[in-house]
Amino acid sequence: MKMDSEAVEIDGSVMEGGGQILRVSAALSCIIGSSIKITKIRAGRSTPGLRPQHLTGLQLVSDLCSGSLQGASIGSTDISLTPGKTRAGNYTADTQTAGSVCLLLQVALPCALYADAASQLCLKGGTNAEMAPQIDYTIKVFKPIVEKFGVHFDCDIRMRSVGFYPKGGGEVMVTVNPVKELTPVTMTERGNITKIYGRAYVAGVLPFKLAKDMSAAAVRTIRKEIKELYINIQPQQEKEKACGNGNGILIIAESSTGCIFAGSALGKKGVYADKVGIEAAEMLLKNIRHNGCVDEFLQDQLIIFMALAKGTSRIRTGAVTLHTQTAIHIAEQLTQAKFTITKCEDELSRNITYIIECQGSGAVNPNL
Repeated sequence: MKMDSEAVEIDGSVMEGGGQILRVSAALSCIIGSSIKITKIRAGRSTPGLRPQHLTGLQLVSDLCSGSLQGASIGSTDISLTPGKTRAGNYTADTQTAGSVCLLLQVALPCALYADAASQLCLKGGTNAEMAPQIDYTIKVFKPIVEKFGVHFDCDIRMRSVGFYPKGGGEVMVTVNPVKELTPVTMTERGNITKIYGRAYVAGVLPFKLAKDMSAAAVRTIRKEIKELYINIQPQQEKEKACGNGNGILIIAESSTGCIFAGSALGKKGVYADKVGIEAAEMLLKNIRHNGCVDEFLQDQLIIFMALAKGTSRIRTGAVTLHTQTAIHIAEQLTQAKFTITKCEDELSRNITYIIECQGSGAVNPNL
């Protein structure tokens, strides 16, 4: 274990300035075994410092790598993490709020890959929360794409918690298999969109009609732009495995080269179901118009895997988001990975795309 004098200092207020800095730096600290000190955490936010879900994520990583975590409490703006050996095991993390289980998975998954055996993560909180990927997105979009890097995990939704309730109550069980090292990925050709499908769901006491309205409105919106494909958005009533009353929709598009895109939305009080369906449809269309290979939400989530892989990854995207730029900044600060972003002028489409290229650091799992 390294002494604290060697801790890498990370400014938690730079660029996107949010929880993502914590997630990327804590995961990388655990994997490369170097101590970090993060200051000015979420300094620009309306409630600065650690929120329950950030704290839970940091504690989970610290547990995974037998680390020592200092300064970690709600509202804290400075923490340090000194990692030890990453060990497989059964870990439980509970935000005790509607804090997103997907964000807990984002910080824990990379660490668990570098353990000595498979790990079980029981993650509790919101499965379908505002301002975070929905669990369905994680399973349907994120999972098949990270599998290209050699990442293998299973995710079982035990209880869905829909909407933003302070209680949370959702639960997913994730099994992560370790890797010796990650392989680089090239995704530069989008191909044609071949399939569009999804689910519109209601949970709790909400009427099934809302699911049908969301689905119909989404199909109508996509139809205006994409006429030749059959669009299958199933309306569903979530009965047994859901807590809270809520509604939401996730629509997925797949391309001929294996790219996957999504648009999603959650219902809110006083918002018509049609509007929720249209919002998700427009988000999907926006993400397939640019002719890149990943949508704006997957873009930043792949950076850590590109940085760890052995070799050069190349991924074509639409506009590079601030989240992505932030993840790159932290990855370059903590690893030997080198990123370059090149603008592509494409005769075929008016839209500008970018290639994010990364010479990965080739992190090897010392525990396997």
